[in-house]
Amino acid sequence: MRLKWMRPVACAALFCCLIPAAGQAAGAKPKSREYYETRGDIVWEVPMEEKWIALTFDDGPDPVYTPQIAELLKQYEAKATFFVTGERTARFPDTARQLVADGHELGNHTMMHSYFRRGTSEKTIDTEIRKAKEAIRAAGLTDAPWFRPPGGHYSEAIVAAAKQHGYTVVLWSWHQDTEDWRAPGVAKITNKVLNNARNGDIVLFHDHGEGASQTVQALTKILPELKTRGFQFVTVTELLGERKRHGHPVDDAG
Repeated sequence: MRLKWMRPVACAALFCCLIPAAGQAAGAKPKSREYYETRGDIVWEVPMEEKWIALTFDDGPDPVYTPQIAELLKQYEAKATFFVTGERTARFPDTARQLVADGHELGNHTMMHSYFRRGTSEKTIDTEIRKAKEAIRAAGLTDAPWFRPPGGHYSEAIVAAAKQHGYTVVLWSWHQDTEDWRAPGVAKITNKVLNNARNGDIVLFHDHGEGASQTVQALTKILPELKTRGFQFVTVTELLGERKRHGHPVDDAG
């Protein structure tokens, strides 16, 4: 979605319209990114002076691609946040445990990778978040206080359910959506990140799915180049900790 030419407020309004969210009454006008961002309810990025960038990976763990990504991250002293589904964590607990052992953190990405589109019941939202949390705990792990709804859908109902379970909703920088799940080609994934890298970005990748092999290849180019530019690869927790230290709003869940 090519939105970077638009002003932030207009961009937010359009994005909300393009991604109908759960919990919106019929005919109700979706709230904008600005509304949620200024309240600290949802985080897209954390602009800062420090050359910090948060790499995030959705939909895993994957027994093939997640370890390959973790090995590359280790080579470049990079820490990342993996938004895992409860279903795959239950299937591949050892892969999830190794991520944590390597210093990465796990975020909640629902139990079954469910899309909370308009009309999704509050009960369904609550159940998906709760079951994913339980699956992570059943693997003997503690997740970070971050929830990412699949597809980037957001609404007051989603924010409220996340808060109830101790999470803040974390999405990604709009200029750093690699769309790697489409398997667009290694060059496109690489260029998307390198051509748009800014301090405080949250980058969206996927470590499971059709494009995951391309993601691995792209990282062999992205990681060394960003390190050469002086970027430090941090977790979402570290990124938001810096935001809080400078007095910017961060929800109490985070």
